[in-house]
Amino acid sequence: MNVRQAVVADVKAMHDLISFYAEYDRMLSCPISELYEQIHSFKVAQDDGQIVGCCALKVLWEDLAEVKSLAVDQRYFGKKVGTELVRACIDKARQLGIKRVFTLTLEPGFFEKMGFKRLDRQTLPMKVWSDCARCPKQDHCDEIALDYAL
Repeated sequence: MNVRQAVVADVKAMHDLISFYAEYDRMLSCPISELYEQIHSFKVAQDDGQIVGCCALKVLWEDLAEVKSLAVDQRYFGKKVGTELVRACIDKARQLGIKRVFTLTLEPGFFEKMGFKRLDRQTLPMKVWSDCARCPKQDHCDEIALDYAL
């Protein structure tokens, strides 16, 4: 398996992965047009020529970024695909000089195993909530906030 920077040819596979989990209410959907617009922020995991996972790092401020849109093909669960994708995003944050990354997730245990710590999401700056405007669960959000100091 290889983790690398996403390219436009990966967008359809990324969209399929994200849409699968969005259909089951496990993550926020993402229009394919946004994936093209944000391609520079995505990493993908590729195995035998197939995209088996994706994850993005969204820089929000000089010292804060979000790890988001983590999606892994179910056939690759337990094979460290998600871990490698998140590590690649953390490495990118370090390269950029970011001091802290956070995530909003329904799978806190996964991130806690990587060293993320739970926090009160109300302590995050307002800029964080831009994606919430299009979320059907905005008034009853069940995601858990975690952060990781670099």
